[in-house]
Amino acid sequence: MAGVVPTQLSSRTARTVLEIIAVAACYYAGGRLGLLKSLVVEESVVSPIWPPTGIALAALLVLGLRCWPGIAIGAFLVIISISPLQLNILGFMIGNTLAPICSYLLLRAAGFRKEMDRLRDGMALVFLGALVGMLISALAGVGVLYITGKIEAEDFWAVWSAWWAGDAMGVLVVTPVLLLLTHARWPRSTARWGEVLALVVCTVVVAPFATRSSLGLLFLAYPLLIWAALRFQLVGSTLSALFISVLAAVAAVDAVGPFAHRGRLEIMINLQAFNVTLALSGLLLAAVVTEQYETRQRIEEACRELAEVVDQLAPGEATHRWPLPERDARRGRRELGGGPGGGRGGWPGDGPGGGPGDAGEPR
Repeated sequence: MAGVVPTQLSSRTARTVLEIIAVAACYYAGGRLGLLKSLVVEESVVSPIWPPTGIALAALLVLGLRCWPGIAIGAFLVIISISPLQLNILGFMIGNTLAPICSYLLLRAAGFRKEMDRLRDGMALVFLGALVGMLISALAGVGVLYITGKIEAEDFWAVWSAWWAGDAMGVLVVTPVLLLLTHARWPRSTARWGEVLALVVCTVVVAPFATRSSLGLLFLAYPLLIWAALRFQLVGSTLSALFISVLAAVAAVDAVGPFAHRGRLEIMINLQAFNVTLALSGLLLAAVVTEQYETRQRIEEACRELAEVVDQLAPGEATHRWPLPERDARRGRRELGGGPGGGRGGWPGDGPGGGPGDAGEPR
């Protein structure tokens, strides 16, 4: 028995070390991706979408606070890859580490669930995780730039707002996708693959045109997002928002389409206003729809239990009324174009209950 405890401790320590290394590697990779497309605002380089903040928050939500050294190491590696090794990088590293930790603690205090199947989860991620938590990294980063004389006092708030918006966007578009990947499953039913393909084709065709057209057609992205959120909930809305936001960021950096002939600060303001409203709309709409499906499933379960009680009191009276005969259920699924149900973390139309076209769809 004495040898079992040290073995378990060493195994746990090794797993924690591997998790820290993995988080650091993912953070660094996300940082390099974010630097591929960046904007210069008041002589300071900022990224319109900073993926490391989303990666860091998702890691904390999944693994817990034990992975925070990986965030610090990843931030250090990103910083030294673009600037010489100086004492001021400590301020950047502390800010980039504390911001996701603050967001994580705020979300825990608010009772956030990684499944994001409630409206309150979407609201908490947007306002506490993204908008409030990322204030720390923006203040720390821009504060270091100001103290070291890299920016002037009159440029402070312009650079700060661009920095804060980029960090917040990383949380809004990256964290939901990573959280869904931890519990999502491949759909077993193929009943709705036609609609999935239609949505993908429309998004791939319309989104690049909307983000690069000089006619100012960014609003065309919203019908795609609404379609994805209503029919495929969080899986559809988060992936659509991520794809469209990345295309918009690329168009802004290239100064084409609706971002042409504008100043850098004006481009940043328009881009972040669009991306924030896009991510906010997708998250909240998908959360509302998912919450409604969960509520309906609980109601259906309560009706089944009530039917069993009635059947015990009056045998034969309830079984022909509830649940619906299988023939009627199959007919309802065909009329709605859905599969046999949707599950939490899965796709609508896959699994028992929760998606359009369930056998228990109210009539």
